[in-house]
Amino acid sequence: MKTRVINFIKRFAAVALFAPAVAMAAGASVHLDKAPVSSEPAALQHGAKLFVNYCMNCHSASFVRYNQLQNIGLSEAEIRDNLMFTGERVGDLMKIAMRPAESKGWFGVAPPDLTLVARQRASADGSGADWLYTYLRQFYRDPSRPTGWNNAIFANVAMPHVFWQLQGEQVAKITQNADGTTTTALELVKPGKLSVQEYDKAVADLVSFLVWMGEPVAEKRKSIGALVLIFLAGMFVLSYALKKNYWKDIH
Repeated sequence: MKTRVINFIKRFAAVALFAPAVAMAAGASVHLDKAPVSSEPAALQHGAKLFVNYCMNCHSASFVRYNQLQNIGLSEAEIRDNLMFTGERVGDLMKIAMRPAESKGWFGVAPPDLTLVARQRASADGSGADWLYTYLRQFYRDPSRPTGWNNAIFANVAMPHVFWQLQGEQVAKITQNADGTTTTALELVKPGKLSVQEYDKAVADLVSFLVWMGEPVAEKRKSIGALVLIFLAGMFVLSYALKKNYWKDIH
């Protein structure tokens, strides 16, 4: 028994040691666009609207309650009238009715909860917000896939392109490079309801909301942190002055 425990500890230590290097190597070739994340209430409210109308069909946000959306400037009545459609109470968690076992059968994998996705997707190439911003703009038509869609930075993704009516349809142009690698460029062949700039802005607002969900009190934490630092700086000055006054007669 003791030998098995020691072997387990050794294997766990080896995995813990090499896992960061493997993760960094796996993401080394992925280029991520910088996400224009905003904390403005209008952007977060638009992102919440997109999330509820497009993402919550399959993805839940089960660590956030509807009434927390009041922190981004929405009233309880606005939340109830515009973002709740199936009889939930405003204090309920943002869960969905789809069962994981059923969704796994339909998509091959259960759609993940998105509450912390912006924090989970952080990598050596950029923040989780950068990954999401790039990912949601990199879908293209692929008839070989069950959903008819693929993604340039998440190959063979099971998720369909739920925003295709807004963005339009892109196709992939793959170029073979002299060094044996390939370069994939996306071309918009069928415009959507939004222009490229409008769609990018919509995605930025959605990503901003996903970032907010990962830490709803981030702005409050930062403001409290600034006050704490100011307080500590003031205490340091007073303490130093007290120390000098205390020791002046000794030295």
